[in-house]
Amino acid sequence: MSNTTNSASNRINMLLDENSFVEIGALVKARTTDFNMLDKETPADGVITGYGVIDGSLVYVYSQDASVLNGTIGEMHAKKIANIYDLAMKMGAPVIGLLDCAGLRLQEATDALNAFGEIYKNQVMASGVIPQITAIFGTCGGGLAMFPALTDFTFMEEKDAKLFVNSPNALDGNYESKLNSASAKFQSEESGLVDYVGSEADVLGQIRQLISMLPANNEDDMSYDVCNDDLNRLCDNIVAEAKDASVMLADISDNNVFFEVKASYAKSMVTGFIKLNGTTVGAVANRSEVYDAEGNVSEKFDKVLSPKACEKTAEFIEFCDAFNIPVVSFTDVKGFEATVCAEKRIAKAVAKMTYAFANATVPKINVITGEAFGSAYVAMNSKATGADMVFAWPQALVGMMDANAAAKIMYSAELAASDDFNAELSAKASEYAALQSSAVSAAQRGYVDSIIEPADTRKYLIATFEMLFTKRESRPSKKHGTI
Repeated sequence: MSNTTNSASNRINMLLDENSFVEIGALVKARTTDFNMLDKETPADGVITGYGVIDGSLVYVYSQDASVLNGTIGEMHAKKIANIYDLAMKMGAPVIGLLDCAGLRLQEATDALNAFGEIYKNQVMASGVIPQITAIFGTCGGGLAMFPALTDFTFMEEKDAKLFVNSPNALDGNYESKLNSASAKFQSEESGLVDYVGSEADVLGQIRQLISMLPANNEDDMSYDVCNDDLNRLCDNIVAEAKDASVMLADISDNNVFFEVKASYAKSMVTGFIKLNGTTVGAVANRSEVYDAEGNVSEKFDKVLSPKACEKTAEFIEFCDAFNIPVVSFTDVKGFEATVCAEKRIAKAVAKMTYAFANATVPKINVITGEAFGSAYVAMNSKATGADMVFAWPQALVGMMDANAAAKIMYSAELAASDDFNAELSAKASEYAALQSSAVSAAQRGYVDSIIEPADTRKYLIATFEMLFTKRESRPSKKHGTI
């Protein structure tokens, strides 16, 4: 470890298993002599790099030291980070970056810029090969903001961390006290770049939990644990929990462990990791209500797909597919968000989500828990877009649209001529629902594989993923898609 005990080294010690950290490049320092740099002390050139273990699993870590030239990135600083990436790629282990940096070191100019670009390149090369995690504890601005954007998961300390490309005061018509666009709140709730916000200790603890859920690399199968939960455990309260999918997913998971990502962003869609029979599974679910700690409804959402929700889902599914993590989706949706703002992005966003589901070759299961109407249902991991198995709860509705709305369109003349509009509408809607909108009618056409009791959902998922364990699926030969 570097000579001085500071925040950078303390964070590493809090993150890793006790006494497991091995430092690399402790004697490296800046080599430029311009602007009197020769007289400045730059221990470790402002970044501590090395490796250690989390719950016995190898990880590589770099932690920026703001006490050395404000943690600015110079040539050697960047080369140390790039070296950590090179080692991690060779060993097939995650990289965790702990950021606290004032930006590029002006004294080193083009040398620093070039080394900065080398980090970008290494991040791109590592994408989809090893998990990359970033945690921000101080300033992360300008070009450095690309670091977390190029990684898979981003965490932010809730009080002192700042994340921005342009500082709030540099935005026309804005200033920090009006809208702090560099804050953890803004970046987690509005931009969707940040997955988790909390205290320094909370952030480091959450990273440890996330690492325990993920494979070490894209060819690793070590995201499996011994399951000590009952594989046939019934989820008796699942129907009551279904509207708040975060509660439902925790109930389904082994020992009720659910790691939610981007929890504060696009809350109408829940994404995160659960365990089923010790296997990590990526879960996606529509949500229409949020329950507080006392179980009361604190927020409500329409059962529609929004651009933010679709983009959030697409990114998550692409990560799961890259790392061979099976996917389960829970569908309860009746259409698309209908606002002028949403209309600007909804088509492209839904296309991205549809592409992610259809393009993924990992085992995929869909569970229809409520309404599943129109092309919004088709986009949510339906049989048509490649789900391997589709289950539905008995009360689920699957079809073009709500039966009442369909009856009004199909039987407009008969309804207009009827002496009892409501009775006639009810009769026509019931007929339409039985023929075209029920889970049974969808199952009769092969779009639903089985209708299951809600309480049995956990055991059906476990058995089905076990059946799908050896799934192999090829795609047309191409360099990559363009969606």
